[in-house]
Amino acid sequence: MAKLIELHAVHSAGDMLITFALASTIFFSVPTDEARGRVALYLAVTMAPFILLAPVIGPLLDRLPHGRRAAMAGALLARGMLALVIASAVVTGGLELYPAALGVMVCSKAYNIVRAAVVPRLLPPRVSLVKANARITLTGLISAGAMAPVGLALNAIGERWPLYAACAITVTGALMSFRLPGRVDLAKGERTAHLAELADMRSGRGGNEGQRSGFLPRVGDSPVIKALLANSALRALSGFLLFFMAFLLRGEPLPGLGAALSLGLVGVAAGVGNGMGNLLGNWLRERSPELILLAVLTVAVTTTVAATVSYLAVTVIAVCAAAGICQALGKLALDALIQRDVPEVVRTSAFARSETTLQMSWVLGGAIGISLPLIGPLGMGVAAALVLVGAGLSVRGLLATARRGSPHPRVR
Repeated sequence: MAKLIELHAVHSAGDMLITFALASTIFFSVPTDEARGRVALYLAVTMAPFILLAPVIGPLLDRLPHGRRAAMAGALLARGMLALVIASAVVTGGLELYPAALGVMVCSKAYNIVRAAVVPRLLPPRVSLVKANARITLTGLISAGAMAPVGLALNAIGERWPLYAACAITVTGALMSFRLPGRVDLAKGERTAHLAELADMRSGRGGNEGQRSGFLPRVGDSPVIKALLANSALRALSGFLLFFMAFLLRGEPLPGLGAALSLGLVGVAAGVGNGMGNLLGNWLRERSPELILLAVLTVAVTTTVAATVSYLAVTVIAVCAAAGICQALGKLALDALIQRDVPEVVRTSAFARSETTLQMSWVLGGAIGISLPLIGPLGMGVAAALVLVGAGLSVRGLLATARRGSPHPRVR
């Protein structure tokens, strides 16, 4: 597990440098109207291919059941090469930047899918899945945060230098992938998973295969599906807030604050919230993933409704902080449910489906954010509506599962 944590730290450092370069090119270097057009194009380019990639990423990785280390290394190496492609276009802002940015995203998702699928194989004794996922994610956040000032310094030298550094870091990560234990590659008989199939297996309609895979069927809706619906709402909230608040605060700062201070406060609130969510995930003991999801949905609904009713600097900052906390904890709970409840023979595809669904939700939230009129209370109302829809679709099933309790004592 320590080697996997180190690898993820390297991946996150490279990711920060690439994100830094893209953000300075797509958004901050141009006027607001032009930035809207560029961001809309970026979201469109991102959304369309993911509709096709949803059934492709998982099965492609499933064809490498004995090559998970090689798959992670390949994803990291490809990201490094694409960083060089972006470096050639980052100064001019040419259209080739967008497919290259998409490729970086796909490679990052492929790496994260495989990384999440192998966590149960490396889980130390007396460590829960939620806690293990939190430790990996938290280390990644610390690594990315430490790399931010490095990216700023490199950008001062030249816009391409952060991308050159990202290439070097990701190539190093590719080599580090082969330091993982050999049991990471010991997989047999994996195949494609479909969301409907996961629901069938959890509700006892999946036939004998679920029994052979160690599944313990339950009556009712799949906790994995309900958790995915809840996380989709939280991810849509995150995408919405990122783009809506970025454009809103450039022209209409928070009440009583300037534009720069407003942007800084909401950005810090979201970042600190994300870190706090992962810290909480690392500290939580004897809490089921279902209970964690119910708690974060409650917090997200409460803060967004409060900001809608009373649009003040403190309530808006609270929403951004809560969104960071809730997204982090919700994702940890979802990953733990997939690792706990989905048979290993379909786990990689399950992660591929869930990651793609969450990415599409983020894009949808961002698209709503850039198309909405820049009115603060209206934006908070839409944010509340996004979370309420997710809560309405998932709370009942999560409550029923939490009351029954988990038959898997390993998840603590």
